[in-house]
Amino acid sequence: MATRMARATSSDASQDYVDFAHTGPGTLAGQLMRRFWQPVHVATDLPPGHARPIRIMGEDYTLYRGESGEPHLVASRCAHRGTQLSTGWVEGDCIRCFYHGWKYDGAGQCVEQPAEDVAFASKVRIGSYPVREYLGLVFAYLGVAERGDTGAFRPQPFPRYPEFQGEGVMGVSSYVRPCNYFHNLENGLDNVHVLFVHRGAPGSESYLDHGVPRIAAEETDWGLNERVQRPDGSEQVIEGGMPNVLFIPGQGIGNRGTTVDFLAWRVPIDDENHLTFNVNIAQLSGEAAEQYRQRRHQPADHTAAIATELARAVLRGEHRVSDFLDHPYLVNIQDTVAQLGQGVIADREHERLGRSDAAVILLRRIWSREMQVLAEGRPLKQWTRTPAA
Repeated sequence: MATRMARATSSDASQDYVDFAHTGPGTLAGQLMRRFWQPVHVATDLPPGHARPIRIMGEDYTLYRGESGEPHLVASRCAHRGTQLSTGWVEGDCIRCFYHGWKYDGAGQCVEQPAEDVAFASKVRIGSYPVREYLGLVFAYLGVAERGDTGAFRPQPFPRYPEFQGEGVMGVSSYVRPCNYFHNLENGLDNVHVLFVHRGAPGSESYLDHGVPRIAAEETDWGLNERVQRPDGSEQVIEGGMPNVLFIPGQGIGNRGTTVDFLAWRVPIDDENHLTFNVNIAQLSGEAAEQYRQRRHQPADHTAAIATELARAVLRGEHRVSDFLDHPYLVNIQDTVAQLGQGVIADREHERLGRSDAAVILLRRIWSREMQVLAEGRPLKQWTRTPAA
C-alpha cells in the first residue's frame, strides 16, 4: 500500500494536519505535544542549587533545583533587562538574576529587586510551569492548563508506569540526535528495521533467527499497539503512547544477554534536533542484578556525539557500519545512520509505504486526526494507559 503525505512548512502548519515535524509555538503539532507531560532533563544531572538553560520545542526555559531539592521551571529571561536567568544564583527555592539581582520564586513571582522600590516586585511575574520528578527524570507541563472546579488552573493528570516502579535494575539516560524527533518516533514502531539496521548488534541474533515478521497495528486507549507476528508463530507487542512515548517489553537489542522493559520519549529541542529520554528496568535481584550492573556500566558522557560523528562518516562514505561492530555505541551508531540518512526533516511526500509500515501509517493517521480535532476546537481523545498484567 502506497501513500502520499502533503509536505508542510512552518508558515502553513496551522492549516496542515500532516505536518508532524514542526512543533514550535503556534504550530498544531506543537500545541498537541504541549498538552502532555514531557521529560525535559535527567534528574541526576540537576544537582541542588544549580540552574540549567533548556530548549524544548523551539522555546527556551530555565530549569533549576532549589536548595530544598525541588525542581522548578521558569521563563528563560529576567523581566528586567532580558538576560539569561540560568547564569544567576539559586537561593533557597528562588533564582536571582546575574545582571541586577532580581529574584524570582518557583512560581515566577518576582520577590526582590535590590535597587527598586519594595512595592515594584509584586507587580512583576515571569512564566512558570508545573514540574514533577519521576523515574529519574524531570517532567514539565508546557501547555495550557485546564480550569478545575475551584477555578484554579491545573495541568493534565500525570502519567504513571508501575512496571518501572518495582524491584530490578533501572537505568536512566538521554541523548541528542541532530534530526527531527518524528524520525525516531516512527523508528520505534518500525520493527522490520531491526533485522537490517541492527545486524551484528548484541541480541540481534534472535531477531534474525525468527525471520521477517508481518506487522499489524491497532489503535488503543493509550495510542497504538504494533503487533510483530513472526513466521514461527511467536508475537511481540510494542506500545506507542500518544503523542511521543514508546514502550517495549522484553527489549533485547544492545543489552548483551539481558532483556529489559524499555520506555522512551522523543522530545523536540527544535525542528532539527531532538532529545530521547530512556528508562529501562531489568527484572533482576541479588547476584544476578549486581552482575548486570557491572556488565552494563559505561560512561554516558558524549555517547550521542560520538555516535553522530561516526554515523556522519558512514554517510559521507568514509566508513561502513560494519567497521564499528565492536564499538560499545553500536546500536546508537546504527540508528543514527538510518535516521540522519532520511535528512534532517524527512520528505514524506515521496515515500512509498507498504504493509510492513502498518504501525507508522496508523501513527500518522492518529496524529493527523488529533491535529484536525484540535484545529477545529473539538474535544481531543483522552488518552489513558492500562498496564498489562
